[in-house]
Amino acid sequence: MKKIGLNSIVALSSMLLSVSLSAQTAGTFTFVFTQVVHSPCFVASKNVMAVWIQTSTGTFVKTKLRNLGSGTKDHLPTWAVNAGGTAGNGMAAACSVVDATSGATLTSFGTKTIVWNGTDVTGALVPDGAYKVTIQSTWNHGTGSTVTTSFNFTKGIAADSQTPANTTSFTGISLNWVPDFSGVHDIASYDPAINVYPNPSNGVFDVSFNKATSIKVVDVLGATIFEEKIDANSVGIKSIDLSGFADGIYFVYVFDEEKSSKRKLILNK
Repeated sequence: MKKIGLNSIVALSSMLLSVSLSAQTAGTFTFVFTQVVHSPCFVASKNVMAVWIQTSTGTFVKTKLRNLGSGTKDHLPTWAVNAGGTAGNGMAAACSVVDATSGATLTSFGTKTIVWNGTDVTGALVPDGAYKVTIQSTWNHGTGSTVTTSFNFTKGIAADSQTPANTTSFTGISLNWVPDFSGVHDIASYDPAINVYPNPSNGVFDVSFNKATSIKVVDVLGATIFEEKIDANSVGIKSIDLSGFADGIYFVYVFDEEKSSKRKLILNK
């Protein structure tokens, strides 16, 4: 039998740790802003605009808004390059507008609301982490008539609500990431006789049960971080304090003499 070297074991362990800690929280990101009226515009009050989601390092995730008429092809260069096109042709077919609200050149300045569901252009939920929403707006020729502004936010198990200060081009700005824990329980194995609450928890939570001999809590790597035997195999409530542990996903197991039940717990201090 071939022996596995220590380096291989370390590499495999690191890979498994990386995969286990790569969370992909579902949720909704809402971005609201109001354009400042600029003058003069090239024609009346017409202007073009794009809003898109990027990673914190600038990798394109998804376009969420693009208003650009057929007669205006080169005034959203940063968005065009980021979305797969070229700076000289913002209307190129290569520019990704999957799942975006798109339309002709805007005829006025106003309030915009952008909603993102945490997915990329393929529809896959992206990993949790630092992201930014970027706006590029152009109302006339020349670099002084184009503005590109980014706002940072964090997608994860914690809500992120911000009201950044007004800029010279945008006011009434708000960013709001709200995680969705509606699928926190595994419906297929849900036992109404077992309950874990509050969930998400700030560290202290209760486990209620109709029948139990022991309770155990494990982390995403399978390590037991809490375990206690229950003396009375009957109805009860056990209070558990995990405030000393890091935010993330944990699993609560309740055992009785015949079976076990499992609940997913979100720790969000």
